[in-house]
Amino acid sequence: MSVQPDVLGAQAPGIAEPASTGPEPEFEVLGARPLRHAAAPMLILDLRVSEPSGRQVYMIGLTIQLMIEPARRAYDDATRERLVGLFGAPERWAVTTHSLVWAQLDVVVPAFTGSTTVTVPIACNYDLEVAAAKYLHSLPDGEVPLALHFNGMVYYPNEQGGLQMVLVPWSCSVDYRMPVSIWGETIEHYYPNTGWVALRSETLLSLEHERVARGLPTYDACVQRLLGEAHDA
Repeated sequence: MSVQPDVLGAQAPGIAEPASTGPEPEFEVLGARPLRHAAAPMLILDLRVSEPSGRQVYMIGLTIQLMIEPARRAYDDATRERLVGLFGAPERWAVTTHSLVWAQLDVVVPAFTGSTTVTVPIACNYDLEVAAAKYLHSLPDGEVPLALHFNGMVYYPNEQGGLQMVLVPWSCSVDYRMPVSIWGETIEHYYPNTGWVALRSETLLSLEHERVARGLPTYDACVQRLLGEAHDA
């Protein structure tokens, strides 16, 4: 015999109440700006975090995978030439312009109800052997197409006031088109009129011996002298 609910519409015995869902955070990048005073080149993303239902959030331990999406913008001929070393010949870009990992970031979002804004610092690596840095260095203007993928843990009070936790859904992602000038201003502030190339230890030692033997003040001067001699030869 089946169990029927009573006349007042109460839940029938043995049927569980539906579990309440936890907070479902949403994200939006409000803007980007250089960080002027840091030990290494950094820029800042201003990130709005909101919980549309208005539920209280104690904290979010957030992890952000920051990706560059090269296929989402157009390039002029000069820029294509600079990017050949990264993506190959332009006629192959339909299959070679894959997403580039820029950074993986850990951010603590403090307690809020409704919405809050947090600053997300991003280290700007200027090693041109790194794909993301090489790509950013090659763009003269326009925007950098970014994608931010979120995961982590949301801490919030349950109906009894106890601590409850829920995962940030893996589907949480947002796009942001960052002005190239933000990255350029950041690098120029820390390394004015300078570029970086990674060298093996043996190569660097040989360059130092050559610099000392020639009585030159800097590695830059030594490389210029060697390049000049190679050109003359």
